[in-house]
Amino acid sequence: MADAAALHRHHDDRGDSLTAAARTTLEEKGEQWTPMRASVFEVLARFEKPASAYDIAEAVSQEVGRRVAANSVYRILDLFVAADLARRVESANAYVANTHPGCLHDCIFLVCDRCGEARHLDADEVTSMVRAVAGERGFVARQPIVEVRGLCADCAAAD
Repeated sequence: MADAAALHRHHDDRGDSLTAAARTTLEEKGEQWTPMRASVFEVLARFEKPASAYDIAEAVSQEVGRRVAANSVYRILDLFVAADLARRVESANAYVANTHPGCLHDCIFLVCDRCGEARHLDADEVTSMVRAVAGERGFVARQPIVEVRGLCADCAAAD
């Protein structure tokens, strides 16, 4: 019998379909899709690179025509990470939208030190080894996140 992860297939959503998938996922987890949560998610999804809560708060403030506090955005982002709607790039203290909400994978980020791009990869084969090593030491890894710092292909080619 084939491994369930090997049979699993997903596609990356974009635009309205991504927002709809995020809303469905959040509501299935018993949370409300409020106008502020929708605004934060839509702004986050438009960023091409990882965005800080301050970047998101500023963009949402401009859209709604009033100041939105970064603390409020942090709370929403924490909810999004817990619901698998967003991923946190730890080394950059920034966030990216999960383009396949409801599809839980451990992830690897390839983070460019020059341009700031953070490419998200689903690499369960790598993180399963991290889980195994942790388990051998009696540690239960809840959600391994691996970040690799270096240069993206475009920046490496410019050298």
